[in-house]
Amino acid sequence: MNKNLKGHGCLTGSIRKRAKMSFKGIVRELKEMREGIGNLSRRGGEVRLWRGRTRSHIAPDQAVPSEEVEQGRWANLPPELLLDIILRVEASETSWPARSTVVFCAAVCKTWREVTKEIVQTPEQCGRLTFPISLKQPGPRDFPIQCFIKRDRATSTFRLYYGLTPSEDENDKLLLAARKIRRATGTDFVISLDANDFSRASSAYVGKLRSNFLGTKFTIYDSQPPCDAAVKTTNRSSRRFHAKQVSPRLPACNYSIATISYELNVLRTRGPRRLHCIMHSIPLFSIQDGGTAPTPKSFPHFVDAQCSLSRALQGKEPAVNFSSTSLSEPPPVLSGDPLVLKNKAPRWHEQLQCWCLNFRGRVTVASVKNFQLVAAVEPHHNVPPAEQEKVILQFGKIGKDIFTMDYRYPLSAFQAFAICLSSFDTKPACE
Repeated sequence: MNKNLKGHGCLTGSIRKRAKMSFKGIVRELKEMREGIGNLSRRGGEVRLWRGRTRSHIAPDQAVPSEEVEQGRWANLPPELLLDIILRVEASETSWPARSTVVFCAAVCKTWREVTKEIVQTPEQCGRLTFPISLKQPGPRDFPIQCFIKRDRATSTFRLYYGLTPSEDENDKLLLAARKIRRATGTDFVISLDANDFSRASSAYVGKLRSNFLGTKFTIYDSQPPCDAAVKTTNRSSRRFHAKQVSPRLPACNYSIATISYELNVLRTRGPRRLHCIMHSIPLFSIQDGGTAPTPKSFPHFVDAQCSLSRALQGKEPAVNFSSTSLSEPPPVLSGDPLVLKNKAPRWHEQLQCWCLNFRGRVTVASVKNFQLVAAVEPHHNVPPAEQEKVILQFGKIGKDIFTMDYRYPLSAFQAFAICLSSFDTKPACE
């Protein structure tokens, strides 16, 4: 524990003594603990949450065993008091990056982490983003999570931020980043948690988007397999190896979770773009009454044996060549029909002589990239009319290289970001 903590009172005292301390004092102590948390990295003078890589190091013999560290005063806090503290902290932090204090609680020790994970709810339940896995979980049902995307033409990168509009402290609100890589047969968008690390072998890698040659069809790949019970397992090998048993320099596996198709529209004779998204990992019954969408609880700590170990043994590819195509799993087999999204048809405005959509003030600049996605269902699917009209994903332009992205259940931030990235690829056959 950091030396700066020696001046504070011992938390293992009686609950009565700790009750006299104000709640603000407890939060102040938690924030001061940042100096002693080893798994949070510092960049540019700010604490970088979520972005720290897992350190692969060998400790010397004189290092203190983890069991002894766990027995510190922070780990031995009375369970009743610990639960009360984290409950009050979680309830008071309602927005990001203010929820950094909740992350600090989970980073103190194993005991604090387990209690915090039990208290923090998913975005579907609370409408807030807390841990990195929140980006893979469905958004809230009643209201959208509002984000914005900034495009850097010089570096071909795209950054997803949490919030309504850009601000001075936007680096603290970074959720995901993507880099556009052009190839002879298509385009790849590599998506990462770290805006400075787009390696597929990195722990920050979360997935990618791949297009065909014409830019009319796209496939979304996830770095982790679908985890819902509604997804049936395929005939591929189910063996798994722990990440420490395989070289971390090998490319990661990719699991196909969705496909995006743009209708051919030469010279825009059919009006604005038309697209369909087939979400292979989200069943249609997730938007029916009583349905639920797949909700991963944590990032996997393993890699597929056929994607890693076999490549290492066969030696067909150099381990440092991350630009090559990594092995991909086929789309998952759902127990029912997959969810299909379509763009909401715009209306023609006679006075303005243009196509219009009601973006409720979130889009201010006319662009061919603007769209709204709703569920495409048939009458026999028994989907409530309110769900059919609900805008699940909204994307539009508000300034030069600045776009808004609002998503909700059953899409996750990662899935919504990947769909929006497809709008930035060149489509000669659609325009």
